[in-house]
Amino acid sequence: MRVLLLYPLFPKSFWSFEKTLELVERKVLLPPLGLVTVAALLPQEWEFKLVDRNVRAVTEDEWAWADLVILSAMIVQKEDFLAQIQEAKRRGKPVAVGGPYPTALPEEAQAADYMILDEGEITLPLFIEAIARGETQGVFRSNGVKPDVTTTPIPRFELLDFSAYDSMAVQFSRGCPFQCEFCDIIVLYGRKPRTKAPQQLLAELNYLYELGWDRSIFMVDDNFIGNKRNVKLFLKELKTWMEDHQYPFSFFTEASVDLAQDPEMMELMVECNFTAVFLGIETPDEDSLALTQKFQNTRDSLSEAVESITKVGLRVMAGFIIGFDNEKPGAGDRIVQFVEKTAIPTALFSMLQVLPDTGLWHRLKKEGRLRGEAGNINQTTLMNFVPTRPLEEIAREYMRAFSELYDPEKFLDRVYRHHLIMGSPKFKAPGKMPAWVDVRALLTVCWRQGVVRSTRFQFWRNLWNIFKHNPKVWDRYLTVCAHNEHFSEYRQIVCDEIEAQLTEYLTAEAEAQKTLKAASTANVEAIAS
Repeated sequence: MRVLLLYPLFPKSFWSFEKTLELVERKVLLPPLGLVTVAALLPQEWEFKLVDRNVRAVTEDEWAWADLVILSAMIVQKEDFLAQIQEAKRRGKPVAVGGPYPTALPEEAQAADYMILDEGEITLPLFIEAIARGETQGVFRSNGVKPDVTTTPIPRFELLDFSAYDSMAVQFSRGCPFQCEFCDIIVLYGRKPRTKAPQQLLAELNYLYELGWDRSIFMVDDNFIGNKRNVKLFLKELKTWMEDHQYPFSFFTEASVDLAQDPEMMELMVECNFTAVFLGIETPDEDSLALTQKFQNTRDSLSEAVESITKVGLRVMAGFIIGFDNEKPGAGDRIVQFVEKTAIPTALFSMLQVLPDTGLWHRLKKEGRLRGEAGNINQTTLMNFVPTRPLEEIAREYMRAFSELYDPEKFLDRVYRHHLIMGSPKFKAPGKMPAWVDVRALLTVCWRQGVVRSTRFQFWRNLWNIFKHNPKVWDRYLTVCAHNEHFSEYRQIVCDEIEAQLTEYLTAEAEAQKTLKAASTANVEAIAS
C-alpha cells in the first residue's frame, strides 16, 4: 500500500510568522506531528510520502503514485482540507481522514471514504482490519475509550523536510485536569492526563538527534504540567540526557498558570533548557473566569504568576479572549492594561469562538444562541454565537486592543521589559559557530528596526541596556524582537478582516430589521382593512 499523507493549508494567523520565518529561510513554524505519528501506527511494510501543503504543493507524480490518501486537519484548516478531499476523489483515489476537525464535525467530512476519528492508537487498527477485509468505506470511533500512550511508537520524523520547519514537535501527554467551558481539549482527550514513559520520549528525542535536528522543540501538550508527578520524573531524566548530549535542543510548551506555584517544576524546566511557556490567561476579569469555569486562574494573582515564571528564566506567552458572557464594557482595554503591566511580549488575542461539543457549545445551543456550528479559533473571525453585549461593541474593542497591543513601539517596549527581569540560563552549553542564515537574520532585524524604522532609537537603547543589565539573554531578546516583522503587518490584517465582516453583519442585521418592519406594517394594514 502506497500512502500519501497530506496536511492542508493554514490561513495566515497569529502563529504563522511568515515575515519572521523568511529571515531564517524557513516556511512553517511547526510540522504535522499527527501525520508522522499516524505513519508509525500504520503497517510498516506500507510505503509513505508526506506533503505539508504549507511547505509545498502535491506533485502530479505523487498523486499518481498513491494508492490511498490520508488527511488530518484542525478546524482552522477546513477550507483546504475539504478542497484536497475533492482533489483526491477527482483523481479516483480513496481518501481517509482524521484529526480534530473531522472528529468534532464528522458530518462535514462525509465526502471521504474512511473516517478514522478520535485517537489513532485505537481507531487506526480498526481501519487496518477493514482494509484487510477489502472494505471500501467506514467510520471508526473509539466510543469513549482512551488509549494508553505508553504504547505509541516513535513518530516517523524522517518523512519531514527538516529545512522547512523552524521548530520540531513532540508530545509527552494528552488531556487536561481542568474543566474550562470553552475548551475542546477535555472533549477530545479527556480530563485525566495520560503521559508517555520518560524513556519513551527520550527515544523520540534521540531519534531526532540522530537525524540531525538541533533547534527548538515544541512540547505540544495542551497542559504540559497536567500530571505533575510524571512530568517531574520525565524532566529529571531529560536533564541528564541534555547534559550528556551537550544541550542540542531548546524547548517550549503550554501550561496552566499554576506552574508559578511549583518552584521545583520551573527550576527543572529551566535546567532542561525550556525557554518559553504559553499560558491560557484568557482575561483579567475574575467574574468571566469564574463563569467559564477557569477557576485555576482565580486562586492567585495572575500578574504575580507571570512575574514569577519570567524571573525563573521562562519567557511568557499568553492567550486572551474577549466576548465572555456578562462581560462588562472595556474588556479589551483591561486586557491591554494587563499585558502592558506584566510586559508579556506575545499576547495571543482572539474573539471567543464556540467549539463543537464543548460545555459552552451545549449551553449556547440550548439557549438558541449559536450562529454557526464551527468556530475556527482564528484572530480574523467574528464570534459564532450571539453574545450578551452588542457584537459591534465587542468587535470594535477587539480591533482597537489588537492594534494597540502590536503597535511596533509598544511591542518592543514589552519585549525589553520582559527580558530585563528574565532569569538567566542555568547552564552553559558548548559554543558553536552560528549559521550564516541566523547571522543574516540578526543583521536584517538590526537594520530594519534599528535604522530604517521609527523604532531606531528605542531599539538600540534597549539592546544596550539588555547587554548591560542581563547579557545572558541577549540572543533570546533579539529573537523575540524579530517577531515584530510579523505583528506589524498582521495587526492591520486583523483589523481589516474584522471590519469587513462586521460591515457585512451590520448590513444583514439592518436588512433583517427592514424586512421585519415591512412585514409588521403589512400585518397592521391587513388587520385595518
